[in-house]
Amino acid sequence: MSSGEDQHTVIIEKDRGPEIGAFLVGALVGAGLALLFAPGSGAETQRRIREQARKLKDLTEERVRGLREDIGTRMDSAKGVMAQGRHMAAEARGELEEKLERSKAAYRAGIEAARAESRRQLADGESPQASEGDA
Repeated sequence: MSSGEDQHTVIIEKDRGPEIGAFLVGALVGAGLALLFAPGSGAETQRRIREQARKLKDLTEERVRGLREDIGTRMDSAKGVMAQGRHMAAEARGELEEKLERSKAAYRAGIEAARAESRRQLADGESPQASEGDA
């Protein structure tokens, strides 16, 4: 019933972040090719190599600085989420403990009320098994 044009394609991309290794390899290969094909004297070529190496160093330092900042931001975010999770877990535990204590208190009060009713019935000469509807 549907044609090939009606089908949708889902593309899932995995964000792996900047890959500095691939960048550096690409930069080195590019610099090497530039040296092979560059017309110029030995001194000129050496100057250009130094200049390109300095540019590559600066760019690499900038990228590393950016990566450190990104990692720091992500770590801070993760620490915040963990702290929030711990806080929420502590709150939930506290609420659960309070409910448990209220349930235990209600259970103890019910047992005590049943015992008191049994003692009252025995004192009145009634059977502890009989309820008000049976009398």
